[in-house]
Amino acid sequence: MSKPNVLILRTAGTNCDVETEHAFRLAGADVDCLHVGRVFEAPDTLREYDILALPGGFSYGDDIAAGRLWANEFVHRLGSPLAEFVDAGKPVIGICNGFQALVRTGLLPGDGGLGAQTATLAGNDSGRYECRWTHLRVESGPCVFTEGMTGVIDMPVAHAEGRFVADDEVYDALEASGRVVLRYVHADGSDAAYPANPNGSRGGVAGVCNAAGTVLGLMPHPERFVERTQHPSWTRKGSPDVGHGLAIFENAVRYAASRAQ
Repeated sequence: MSKPNVLILRTAGTNCDVETEHAFRLAGADVDCLHVGRVFEAPDTLREYDILALPGGFSYGDDIAAGRLWANEFVHRLGSPLAEFVDAGKPVIGICNGFQALVRTGLLPGDGGLGAQTATLAGNDSGRYECRWTHLRVESGPCVFTEGMTGVIDMPVAHAEGRFVADDEVYDALEASGRVVLRYVHADGSDAAYPANPNGSRGGVAGVCNAAGTVLGLMPHPERFVERTQHPSWTRKGSPDVGHGLAIFENAVRYAASRAQ
């Protein structure tokens, strides 16, 4: 069986593409990391891939708002092929800045479709950049990226605009449908306020998916914890044998492979 093909898009300011590529290769995929300009020149390139990833960083310096310019390019220069990719049920993941871009394209939460933004990622309540390890509770729901994952996992965050904001109708619909995928919590899994919740997101929202469960956006960085030695406590008794983030990439690869059969 051939390996699923992953496309990682990068542009000026993205800086987590290499780590994301490493994670997908560990998960068993073939990976190409391309500048968005290459894909804008040949939009049908998207059809050659099974998974799409938007990595973290500071695309275009986060001018205007985090991920805004990148999102505008996706909507106006890659609209139809990108919508086709999502409608085909192919997995898409946006990490940190990639999550910010997906929300601003309207692909997340996704109910309004491409170009219809219904939520945002606003400035952290602390008013500053937050960079540290966090505890996350994995919630049950339709997300293919977190299938089979349970309990509390660890991942680092590094962002200044990570507070998920939506009106009551959108937020309540996400909660009711199980599309809040990850929440910031204390180590024991209990609900948390700042600083355990680094940005002040309502309900501790750290990641959400679309209705089909095939598009995931999250502020924490799973690609920065795919090997046990990446955790600051890796030498201590009881530390995980495998980085908690690896399962997210393995689930995407497994799902894409099953679709191809």
